[in-house]
Amino acid sequence: MQKFILKLFPEIMIKGSSAKRQMTGQLYNNLLTILERVNKDIKVVKYSDKIEVFTPKEFLPEVREKLLNTPGIEQILEVLQFNGMDSLDKIKTKVRELFADSLKDKTFVVRVKRSGKHEFKSIDIERTVGGHLLANSEAKGVQLKNPDITLQMELIQDQLNIITTKYKGLSGFPIGTQGDILSLMSGGFDSTVASYLTMKRGIKTHFIFFNLGGMAHEIGVKQVALYLWNKFGSSHKVKFISVPFDDVIEEIFRSTPPTYMGVTLKRLMLIASEKIADTMEIDALVTGESIAQVSSQTLRNLALIDQVTNKLVLRPLATVNKPEIINIANEIGTRHFAENMPEYCGVISQNPITHGSFKRMEKVAQKFNYEVLDKAVKDAQHLSIDEIVEDISNQAPIEVIDDIKNGNYTVIDIRPEEECIELPCETLKIPFHKLKKEFKKLPKDKEYLLYCDKGIMSQLHAQYLRDADEAENVKVYRPKEE
Repeated sequence: MQKFILKLFPEIMIKGSSAKRQMTGQLYNNLLTILERVNKDIKVVKYSDKIEVFTPKEFLPEVREKLLNTPGIEQILEVLQFNGMDSLDKIKTKVRELFADSLKDKTFVVRVKRSGKHEFKSIDIERTVGGHLLANSEAKGVQLKNPDITLQMELIQDQLNIITTKYKGLSGFPIGTQGDILSLMSGGFDSTVASYLTMKRGIKTHFIFFNLGGMAHEIGVKQVALYLWNKFGSSHKVKFISVPFDDVIEEIFRSTPPTYMGVTLKRLMLIASEKIADTMEIDALVTGESIAQVSSQTLRNLALIDQVTNKLVLRPLATVNKPEIINIANEIGTRHFAENMPEYCGVISQNPITHGSFKRMEKVAQKFNYEVLDKAVKDAQHLSIDEIVEDISNQAPIEVIDDIKNGNYTVIDIRPEEECIELPCETLKIPFHKLKKEFKKLPKDKEYLLYCDKGIMSQLHAQYLRDADEAENVKVYRPKEE
């Protein structure tokens, strides 16, 4: 079994004892939920100041990835654990067995933290182990500052933990400790990064989408919402709400002066979000708006927009510059989604007002027929996030092929990694974020099967191509599990 030691986010550790206990317990429960899906033999052990995870070695990469993306964890230590280390002789012998060969022609230092009752101190372990390694290896020497290799160890009673790797965790609070929020999700850079930041802060983040662009746009937004949930928030089930807004747009064009269309659209989205949040007993909304990024996001216009709701509206990106937002999207893996997402909100305004009038806005708002908005809210589709793929499949089922021996197929590997799956048929490597553009260039007389690790993204992208390009020659390849 491989062991991880998880250090908690420092803001958790400075809380009162009751809050700290509650947050540590929530993180423990979140890890149980997440890691049980990987393998039921994974063990999670809770302490007052840390959590330990034990995993079979074959699941090490997947478990490491899950831990790196779980809110509430400040640092992840990958360790080798040895029990019965109750003497300096046992400790130095074990360390020599493990590391002597790797020290050839390198400088090193030994660092030890010790807790429990022993006849020796931490510095005694450092000197004994360092001297033993120096005498029994081809190391260049001990160097206290900037050595080539630092051997870090923790001795807890007779348990020796040798730290092989340190990772920076996601930080933040465990999801489930800070309540629920409803995120207005367009699928672009801003809304996805804003949603990530609320999840990182421990807020259970639900998604609401206002459909202005048909099924293809909705599938695209569902893809990125599912990605965010899978990567950062899968400890809790959340909702994805899709609100049909085509009739609302039509009513905006009928009732609203062109200069106020953009602000009106955002106001109506907040009104609808508030109505839905009320039914879900959610107190706050989150948007990806950044001050002055577009005309509807000046301080005056944001004030006009917020007039229509009594909900708390969080804007975590309010003072963040666009390049910084793009950098975060790149780090968390949503950039490729955002770059291929159409932007509909900005296209309905002509010569948009940047400093709207409260009195004029009140008069404009009175001309809108709010029965249209009420109907859109009533017709909204509420889905559990993990039902997205099944829902899309039910709307227009995509055939899944599990055996390619009896067909003349071309398999397209859409995973973002560089390597391509090896199969006894023609295979192409087109990462998902390039698929929409590159698929149009392929011969139309072939049958194409999309492939990804678990079949989820390939299912969504196949449906996306069917809807956007009317590509009937696309199916999904999901090999049988052995």
